[in-house]
Amino acid sequence: MTMTLTGTAIAAPAKGGAANLAMVGEPQGLDPMISTADLVGTIMQHVYEPLYTFDANWAIAPMLAESMPVVSKDGLSYSITLRKGVMLHNGRELNAEDAVASLNRWMELSPRGKAVGKEVASLTTKGTHGLELKLKTLYAPLLAQLALPSGMAVIMAKESIAPQLKDFIGTGPYKLKERKPDQYTVLVRHDAYSARKEAPSGYAGRREALLDELRFVPVPNANTRVEGALSGQFHYADLLPVDAIGRVEKAGASVVPIVTKNFGFPYIVFNTKEGVLASQAMRRAVQAASGPGEMLAGGFGDNRFFVVEPNFFPKGTPYYSAAGTELYNQRNPIMGKELAAKAGYTGQPIRIMASRQYEFHYNMALVMAEQLKKAGFKTDLQIVDWATLVQRRNDSKLWDVYFTHSGLFPEPMLSPPQLGDGAPGWWDTAAKKATLAAFNQETNLSKRGPLWGKVQQTVYDEVPFIEVGKFNALSVRSAKLEGYTPSTWPFFWNTGLSK
Repeated sequence: MTMTLTGTAIAAPAKGGAANLAMVGEPQGLDPMISTADLVGTIMQHVYEPLYTFDANWAIAPMLAESMPVVSKDGLSYSITLRKGVMLHNGRELNAEDAVASLNRWMELSPRGKAVGKEVASLTTKGTHGLELKLKTLYAPLLAQLALPSGMAVIMAKESIAPQLKDFIGTGPYKLKERKPDQYTVLVRHDAYSARKEAPSGYAGRREALLDELRFVPVPNANTRVEGALSGQFHYADLLPVDAIGRVEKAGASVVPIVTKNFGFPYIVFNTKEGVLASQAMRRAVQAASGPGEMLAGGFGDNRFFVVEPNFFPKGTPYYSAAGTELYNQRNPIMGKELAAKAGYTGQPIRIMASRQYEFHYNMALVMAEQLKKAGFKTDLQIVDWATLVQRRNDSKLWDVYFTHSGLFPEPMLSPPQLGDGAPGWWDTAAKKATLAAFNQETNLSKRGPLWGKVQQTVYDEVPFIEVGKFNALSVRSAKLEGYTPSTWPFFWNTGLSK
């Protein structure tokens, strides 16, 4: 088998060998439903598979499902057919009873599954390989929720299902061999794996276990991950500090830096409930004075690791929109001062919370404080540890602004939580309710995509939060690790080691 690149035949990655993969820490467990930690999803997506997944363009594609669901005219009933001949790790063929039992467990125990469960009227088998899911009301995020690798709706052997999993029996290209806490988690090839026929694209399409073993090693110290990658101890090292890029680039051809674009977004939450910024007019004044471009430069330094752009979703995705973008990155202290005066600002300090645990939060907060001072605002910069910030942000009397970040998820309703109900900031307006109701009740993606623009416009108009921009993540791989595709949740099927 060969792959062609610009007319030159390149040998496919070799089969065999074991890859040493340095991860950011020890997984809190191996149950990918209960945990929303990216690390758990990263490891266990090799063992378990969902009904649906995302392709390279974040479009939903079938995985264990044979094809996309058949949806009733009223949009409330989803008929899903499983692929036949898919073998579980215990040697039995996957069937509809496994899928229904797994999804029921997900809706009972998973944070994301519980949200979906509120929308589900019934879930039943239809023959040996069919299932039918009926909704109470239209719920457009359903398939994205079923596809997300975090808190994943994985399908497992029904006989392995328990409140606390002891046997990890899935359908994935790898199966669990051994876990020694704080030392390693080892996965081995599932020789009876049933791959899809389509070409690989993102998480979708054909998956092949080329490597004999995947050895996930917890290495919580970022500098140790850097050293291990440079010395050849690790074939892959995840999420390195951005300032390590110089050392990686000077290391020669043996190591390859990986910059994962659009990895996530920093954002600034405003207290809309009480305090100096409870007024929309005051939030617009702060928005005018703020410069996300300078904040990103202060937070990340190297311009290869951030993108100054106003659209919440990247170009090429269904939810790309330019709505409201004239209000982004204004960095206009004169306008900020004028808008604040019109809003009745009388010099109250704006309390800005940030944590040094995430250094880029802290650096961006420093920049924002200076920008607001130039516009005549008084600021009170409160630097606390992350646990304290998470606790304080639940009390509307203690803060006006705080810094945080999120992964860039393909379904808009998955983040930030301020789009939901009751999250810190307490954004709750008629415009929010109207635009989100229209958005979530439209299940046709070609129509739903443009409706996101109205939500984005409302966020820019009402300023419950400011999305600062996008940031990219730095990882590194050995030149020997071939076929690796950079992704939010790193995967190592279709990846091999050169001899």
